[in-house]
Amino acid sequence: MTEEALNSFLSSYDFQISSFKKLEGYGSQNFLINCENGERYVLKINDYDSNQYQDLLAENNILFSLKANVDYQLPIPILNKEGHHLIKKEDSIIRCLKYLDGEFWGDNHLSQSSLTSLGISMASLDLALIKTAPNAIHHRNIVWDLQNVMANKPYLSMVENVEDARLIQYYFDQINEFILTQFSNLRKSLIHNDFNPWNVLIGDEKVSGLIDFGDMVYGPIICELAVSLSYVLTTSKNILEDARLVISSYHQVLPLEKKEIKLLYHLIAGRIITSLCNSAKSKKDYPDNPYIGISEKPYRHLLHQWIKINPLAFKKMALDACGLSAEEEKYSADKVEQHRVNNFSSALSLSYAEPIHMASAAFQYMYDYSGNSFLDAYNNIPLVGHTHPAISEAISKQAKKLNTNTRYHYPLLGEYAEKLLSYFPKHLNKIFLVNSGSAASDLAIRLATNFTGQKDIFVIEEGYHGNTQIGIDVSPYKFGNKGGKGAHSFIHQLPLAKEYNTNKDLASFLLEAENKINNFKEQHLKPAAIIAEMISGCGGQVPHLKGYLPKLFNLIKAEGGLCIADEVQTGFGRLGHWFWGFEMQEVTPDIVILGKPIGNGHPLGAVVCTSEVAEAFDNGMEFFSSFGGNPVSCAAGLAVLNVLEKEELQVNAESVGAYWKNKLIELQKDHHCIGDVRGEGLFLGIEIMDGLKEDKLLAKTIKNEMRRKFILTSTDGKYDNVIKVKPPLCFSKENVDHFIQSFHEVLEDLDS
Repeated sequence: MTEEALNSFLSSYDFQISSFKKLEGYGSQNFLINCENGERYVLKINDYDSNQYQDLLAENNILFSLKANVDYQLPIPILNKEGHHLIKKEDSIIRCLKYLDGEFWGDNHLSQSSLTSLGISMASLDLALIKTAPNAIHHRNIVWDLQNVMANKPYLSMVENVEDARLIQYYFDQINEFILTQFSNLRKSLIHNDFNPWNVLIGDEKVSGLIDFGDMVYGPIICELAVSLSYVLTTSKNILEDARLVISSYHQVLPLEKKEIKLLYHLIAGRIITSLCNSAKSKKDYPDNPYIGISEKPYRHLLHQWIKINPLAFKKMALDACGLSAEEEKYSADKVEQHRVNNFSSALSLSYAEPIHMASAAFQYMYDYSGNSFLDAYNNIPLVGHTHPAISEAISKQAKKLNTNTRYHYPLLGEYAEKLLSYFPKHLNKIFLVNSGSAASDLAIRLATNFTGQKDIFVIEEGYHGNTQIGIDVSPYKFGNKGGKGAHSFIHQLPLAKEYNTNKDLASFLLEAENKINNFKEQHLKPAAIIAEMISGCGGQVPHLKGYLPKLFNLIKAEGGLCIADEVQTGFGRLGHWFWGFEMQEVTPDIVILGKPIGNGHPLGAVVCTSEVAEAFDNGMEFFSSFGGNPVSCAAGLAVLNVLEKEELQVNAESVGAYWKNKLIELQKDHHCIGDVRGEGLFLGIEIMDGLKEDKLLAKTIKNEMRRKFILTSTDGKYDNVIKVKPPLCFSKENVDHFIQSFHEVLEDLDS
């Protein structure tokens, strides 16, 4: 704008101007006006629009009414020579506001006193705004209104960082499911809606001024707190304590209701994702503007901190800050435990000496009813992360449309089968869908015995293949341990060829296996199959010595038997470099068993095999699974594959797994109880030893001490002395650092 044009706009004011300066802003042109008498004002020029005019007229009138109701400075409108505070001139709307002196919150660290003042200042303003008569602003509709949070979801596709997008999508899902329906029950009023670091002035550790009422909306009062806290917490070193100060001081002036407080955690998340989605859009619209990336950085940081906070812990803190009780919602651990005792067999085991009462989960974090957040380094079933919104959405949408069985045609059955089979070698081109890994193991054995006409099965020591009767029959981990009844005559065990803590090499293991197979042949018997995990999970995360499985598979094939690869734990990119464990082992199976992570927790399993095996099974006895291959399960399975690809989780498993393994090997140098570190990708084992002896007690102690540090692990192996880690594939290097630091501290404490 030229100086001449600016002077024309200022001509209606009684100013003696000494200078002016253009200011940053959006939605209007802003100028700092310096007058000869030392007074300073802000001239704001908007393009004329009748609705905008009514909005600004209402905003000015509100500012006048607030002047006597708050004890800090406000940008009060200035009257022109004719006594008007809003002027239409040509195609513009002109108004002039008092310039506020002081330092912005954004240039200062907020002390406890400042945080307390912030809460009081917000509440005093909101208390005054409650009395405001209806006006044009009551009908204002902007994307920054948390009532419109879902209107920002289309911008999610513009978020470039995969980890950010995953978390943003999760909070959109949570808010849509649990929060939006609650808005109609909340108190509403006009709210400023933008108490942020560049709108709030601080002096002598308290709020001295507030500017920019351009985002003022009519909405739930609690949104005022949510918006401001989202800014406060971006730089907080103690999120719960800083939030407590603001909430408590706000409540002292304008008491909050329980139903408002209960939504606060997710409303803060709503502001975080609104800001990040709009930043993503702005970067697309203005790619050369470096400010956008700088301004979004604090919110990106908070997003990744927010997911670590148990929502129940935040709610409890907020209720406590307001002196409100949550007794009516108190979780009864005793009741839950008694129900378990009354209704279930004690064969249903629990993890940890101090069992955990879980309430919810998100990706690699789990939250208990006591308000604790756990880093999950153990649960491999939620492959792409606990409650991943893409999986939840796929299941929910399909469940609302159709769920039936495979006796009917529906597109998802073929779409999912085709997608899943695309990950396999061409000879593995037929699929049977069931509802668990155990059911898949059971079916795989049936397929093999049917195809060969034989019943003898070769298995690997410590192998585990499911909880059906057939699954237990072929699982040395079950039939050979406590409660087991030993192997049936048609089950033949081959050694688990491991590298650590043995005096055998590959040749020795092969010789032992060959002798057993030859002895079997001498009895004029033929095998139906060999079944093997590609890394022995229950055996202690033990990879077979390189070259071992190919030799065994070839020996069995030479006798007419089929080769079954159990990928229930190792499949779907968990091993990083290899999508399937049989690729790592360089074997060519005839049948592959899938389960656990295939549905990210949805009950799903599959058997993939050759055409010859599948056709032989069509012998007149119909195969049918009531739930196998139903549309909802197919939707879940398809969504898992899509997320794996979109979020490049196999690549992440390789990178993070290698980083983790190297960190553990470094830790091994300082802690001699770590006998071995092994595995691939995000499927690792840490063998705990006392010299040359397996130390079951120490491993169990470590597991429970890690639980007390809120990190989930487990133990396994023949001697139950192997700490196994197999987290969701979204596990990060930051998570690894947290694990390593805690693991080191536990070992240090146990050594002392």
